[in-house]
Parts: sequence; structure tokens; C-alpha cells
Amino acid sequence: MATMLAKVKGRLRRLLERPASVELTKYEALLPKIADREESIAKLSDEELTEKVGKLRGSERELADDELVEYCALAREAAKRALDERPYDVQLLGVMGMLSGHVVQMATGEGKTLAGALTAAGFAVRGKRVHVISVNDYLAKRDAEWMRPVYELLGVSVGYVGEKVSTEHRRAAYESEVCYGSVSEIGFDLLRDRLVTTAEDQVQVPNPAAVALVDEADSVLVDEAKVPLVMAGTAEGVERDADMAEIVRRLRAGVHYEEDEDGRNAWLTPSGAKAVEKALGGVDLYAEDSPYLAAVNVALHAHALLERDVDYIVRDNKVQLINTSRGRIAALQRWPDGLQAAVEAKEAVAATESGEVLDSITVQALIARYPKVAGMTGTAVAVAEQLREFYKLEVAVIAPNKPCVREDELTRLFTTEEAKEDALIEEIVKTHETGRPILVGTLDVAESERIAKRLSENDLSCVVLNAKNDAEEAAIVAEAGAYNAITVSTQMAGRGTDIRLGGHDEADHDKVAELGGLYVIGTGHYPSSRLDDQLRGRAGRQGDPGGSVFFSSMEDEQLAQYAPEVQLHVLKEPPGEDGLIKDKTARAFVAHAQRVAEGVELEIHRNTWRYTRLIEQQRDIIMEHRDKILHSDVADKLFEKHAPERHAELVEEFGEDLVAEAARQILLYHLDRRWVDHLGYTADVRETVHLRALAKETPIDEFHRAVVPAFNQIVPEAHETAIASFDSVKIGSNGAELEEAGLKRPTSTWTYMVYDNPWDSDAEQALKKVRAHVKKVKAER
Repeated sequence: MATMLAKVKGRLRRLLERPASVELTKYEALLPKIADREESIAKLSDEELTEKVGKLRGSERELADDELVEYCALAREAAKRALDERPYDVQLLGVMGMLSGHVVQMATGEGKTLAGALTAAGFAVRGKRVHVISVNDYLAKRDAEWMRPVYELLGVSVGYVGEKVSTEHRRAAYESEVCYGSVSEIGFDLLRDRLVTTAEDQVQVPNPAAVALVDEADSVLVDEAKVPLVMAGTAEGVERDADMAEIVRRLRAGVHYEEDEDGRNAWLTPSGAKAVEKALGGVDLYAEDSPYLAAVNVALHAHALLERDVDYIVRDNKVQLINTSRGRIAALQRWPDGLQAAVEAKEAVAATESGEVLDSITVQALIARYPKVAGMTGTAVAVAEQLREFYKLEVAVIAPNKPCVREDELTRLFTTEEAKEDALIEEIVKTHETGRPILVGTLDVAESERIAKRLSENDLSCVVLNAKNDAEEAAIVAEAGAYNAITVSTQMAGRGTDIRLGGHDEADHDKVAELGGLYVIGTGHYPSSRLDDQLRGRAGRQGDPGGSVFFSSMEDEQLAQYAPEVQLHVLKEPPGEDGLIKDKTARAFVAHAQRVAEGVELEIHRNTWRYTRLIEQQRDIIMEHRDKILHSDVADKLFEKHAPERHAELVEEFGEDLVAEAARQILLYHLDRRWVDHLGYTADVRETVHLRALAKETPIDEFHRAVVPAFNQIVPEAHETAIASFDSVKIGSNGAELEEAGLKRPTSTWTYMVYDNPWDSDAEQALKKVRAHVKKVKAER
């Protein structure tokens, strides 16, 4: 025990001693040399500049110091000519940091988009194809078109992919040296390529990118890391039990069901179990082969733990998820099928098409496919350890071009939610009288609309930006710095859009600056300090004045969940008449609750990756085998060996090429079918593996014991059934007639992102709850 404790202490000490940022002295020393090259490079014609960049092309090794100086000087001149923007020294530091494979932290308004473009071009010049990965299609298209003149001067081709572009456009974009795209769209294209049956239909291959340059790196690499991207196909839909939703709707909290203190789990009480059994006609919910228990649990989770206008909204007769890290509609995202169906039944809306999962990949596994990863964001230090742990990436902090003079006030903590909101409205009213622009960051859609309603009652008009009108977010956020503007926004909606004082044209810049600049007000602390910092960072751009403050209350969900020990009676200083708490100890508990919330999320990330890592490794093996089938004569050789007579007859009748293609189609079908079945099996094992721990076995070990042998059978079984099909499938002048033999591929496919189980917590905690609940039920029967 002493040895283990010493190891833990040693690891913690090393983590604390490790610097938050890599050393940039080496690159800072190159800045004067870059400046010395400016005058001579400015005399070059556009053609000569492009030619100079071309001379740097060659091997894929990293640029030597003299080459780096030359490239940065040429890139600075290209940006100046193409965009009339001369990159600051700090932007060039960011470029050099990213070219070295780091995630650079640059403050809002420091020009990350331009720095990213110069970095991507730098990789391309060294012969590396680059994917610039953004958080949505809008930013991918905007940045590609915005930066195109710079790329052209540097002699680098650029393209972008989005949800609505054609296959021809996609293929051309991926053939470009630099391709911009959202993380979901690039991932979906990878999945589509993995399911094609002819090599000509692939869009990313044969030009796989060597570099992933990730914009908003903390959002993509951390917040969305465990989100699976899914390719689905036509199949029997998941049944939606409206009756079960109605039964659960009649249950009362505290009587028929209970929730744990962090709101991540709900379960029936003995009284609730009896009520459900009676409603179902006297069944035994806990019978070994009961078909009802799983349906009851998922309906209860949908009813008790998922809240409308917080976790999802209902729009156009559809349940649409809200991305918790961005505060906007999560386009194409859904929960695992059973939960999605339960919420749709709860809200009595049309059931969405479910289908069968043909393949999927997590965002983390998608990024891991790139040999080199770099990125940029405004808040990387807070997730530095996660970037090291999951991606082996280091953070490089770039100082702002101009010192930040934003004034960040201490959190204003109140006794109740009502007192907090009253004070918040009063602060907005008072500040608005001066004309100072205000950006209010809320925690969810319902709160944003409630704040807007209360402002209206005070005769104040505001622009509301939340998950219900996210298509307009860029234009709305761009005007948040205008004189007299009040903007109410959910979380980080509009991220990637610059807020300029005085409006997008900066017409009233000086007037607004004199008033103190943009005033950012948070209606509560987010589950991550990064999200707090991102909201604060909307003010104080490029040395502009600004201010920020967060309002919080003892009744805030985060404080109640993660710091329930703080109570009013333990405060040394009593609250004021307005409910404001000035006690420093209480404010410390607010920070503590946020750190606990961050720790919980990190454990969920780790736990999810423990399970998905094995499946990703298996997928790589299967897809490597599939590529061999698609691009070679593996299938033809298989049938020639195991069915030589039929193979010879068919070759004589139809020729070698047609038979080889028919063999390929048959083998691909059976391999894909086995992989789909395997994914379904692993999902079932994952859902029930915690029950295996009742025998005091580790869930992850049990998962591996079940999944590994099953995987080892995929290729042998696919080959065996394919050989049998080769004898029975009719092969004619048009190739193999698979459908007539019952080998039907999906008639339609579609993509979406799955929010993994929202209550996925440490297996041991889940096990304790299961044991306690089963014991309680048995004792009272």
C-alpha cells in the first residue's frame, strides 16, 4: 500500500511540475530574421513570390530554421497582399508552434483563422495533405473561401466539404492540398468510403491526409471526443412504446422513483415497481426473462433525467438535441436508439428513422488516424493534461498581440435562484442606461427565453440567440458589440465569430470603448472553467476594454450536485438583504463544484475510451482487409482456390474481369454483414457488462473476453459464407445478382452523431447502485 501511495504522489508531483506550455524561445529568436526578409520580399511580383514558395517544396521533413524563416516571411507578404492584413509576430509564433505539432492557445481576436491557413499551407509546401477540421460546415466554408487568395499566392490548392455539396465537389476538395471541413462531415465521408463496393466511388482515397489541423481544438478533441459518428442503413426500426411512456408519466418522484444526487441515474422504488407491474397487467418486472425492465428503465430516464429546452427542444414535430458544449442545436445528433425513441414517445412526436448501424467511429478515433495532429483554440491550458493523455499533444501558449485589459469581476453569489435573477436583470437595466453593449451568456434555452421575457417586461429589447435560431448566429453575434446592444445567448453560440466594438463595421468603436467596451454577464458557471473563459473571452479583443462577471446562486444545479456540503448556516458573514453572499468561503465552494464537475466528465471520457479503443483497433484490422478486397484480386483468388471448377467455368463464359468483380461483391457483402453483426453484438455486451460484475469481475475485462473471440471469427466466417454463396449466387453478364440470392444491401443510408449514454459513469458506482437496488427489491418482496 505504501508503495502504491508513493507512486500516486509521485505522478501528481510530476503533473504539477510539468509546465502548462512548451517553450517558444527557439521560435521567438527567429522573428527578427523574418522581419529582416520583409523589405526584399515586398519587391517580388506575385509570380516571383509563388515561385519562391515553390522552391521550399521537397521532402516531407519539417522545415529547417532557415527554411522556416523564409516561409514565414513569404507567408506574411502573401497575407498582406491577399487580405491587406500583415500577420503579427504572435500569429507567426502560432504558425511555427503548429508546424511543430502543438496545440496553440491564442486569445479571441488574435487571428487564429489566418494563422491556421498559413500553417496548413506550410504543411502542404512540405508535401503533406492537410485537413483543416472545424466545428461546423459554416466555418469550414467561410474560412476556405476567406483564405483562398492567400493559398493561391502561396501556390497551394484549397477546397472544402459540407453536408450539401456534391460527390464531385467532395472528391475535388479532398484532392486539394488543403481541405476544410467540419469534424462530422470528414468523419462521415470516411464512413461512406468504407462502405463503397467499387473503388471509384471513394472520395478521400487514394489521397489520405497526413495532417489534421484542428480549429477550436478543445471543443473537437475534448468535448466531442467520445461522440460516435454513425452510418446507418435501412432496417427494422426500434419500436417506440407510447404506452410505457404514459405509464412512467404517471409516476411520482420520491414515491415511485428516485434519482441519485448528481442527476445521472434514476430507478424505481418498490412502490414504483408494483405500480408499473400493475399497469402492465400483473407482470413480474424482475423475472429473469422479463421483456419489460429495459423498456421501463429507458422510459424512466427519458422522463426524469432529460429536460425539454435544456437537453433537447421540440421543433417541427421532432426532438432535436442540444449540444451541451456549444449551446446550439446538435444537427444530425441523436441518443442511442432506445433512448431517442423513449423521448419521442414522451413528447408524442413523430418517430425518427432508426435503422441498423453499418459502421461508426468516435471523433477521438477519427483524429487518431492522422499521422500528425496540431490545433488552435483560445482555451487549451485547462485541458492540457487531457491533450497529453489522449493525443500526446503539448500546448503552446501565445501571448496576445496587445495586453488584455478586460476587467473580470469576482463571482456574485446569491442565496436563491430568484435573488440571482432579480440582481442580474437589475444589472442589465443599469448598464444599458449608459449605452454599453451587453452579452448575456445563459446555461440553456429555457433560461435564455426567460431572461429575454423579463427584459421585455422592463421595456428592454434584446436579440436572443439560442438553439432555436442557430442559423443566424454569426450575424447576430457580430453585432453584439454595437452601442446599446443587448444580446442573450446560450453558452458559446456564435463561436468563431469576431465581436468588434461598435458593431461589425466598428462605426461606434471609440464611443463604446469609452463606456468600458463589451460587458459579458454569465448567468451561472458552466461545468468547465474553459467554457467560462470562452465566454469572458468575447470581451477584450485586441487590447480593447471590456468586462465580465458571473452570477451564481446556492440553488444552481452545479453547486447542489457537486458541493452540497455548503449551507447558509456555515457562512461566516450573513447574506445581504438582496441575497448577495460576500463570504469568501462560499465563493470557494463554487470553484470547487466546477472542478468536481470537470473531474466527472474526464472519468466519463476515460471510461468511454476504455471500451471504444478495442473496437477502433478491430475496425482498423477489418477495414485494412476490406481495402485489400476492394483494390486487389483477393476475392478472386479465394474462389479460384476453394471453388476451382465453378470459377473456371465462369471465367470461360464471362471473362476474368467480370468474375473477379462478382467475387469481390460477394465477399464484400459477407464481410460487411459480419462487421454489422459484430457492432450490434458489442453494443449489447456493453449495455449488460456491468451485470457481469455482480460476480466480482472487472467489467472492462469481461467486455474484452466477450468481444475478442467474436471478432476473431469475422473474417473466417465471412470467407466461409462467401464461398458457399459463390456456388449459389447467379452470375450473369451483369455480374453477381446478389439481391435475387437474398444478399440485400440497405436501399438507403444516412448519417448522424450519437450522444453516448448521458449517464455513463464509473462502472463501480453503477454496480453499487445495481446491487443496492436488487437487494432492496428482494428484501421487500
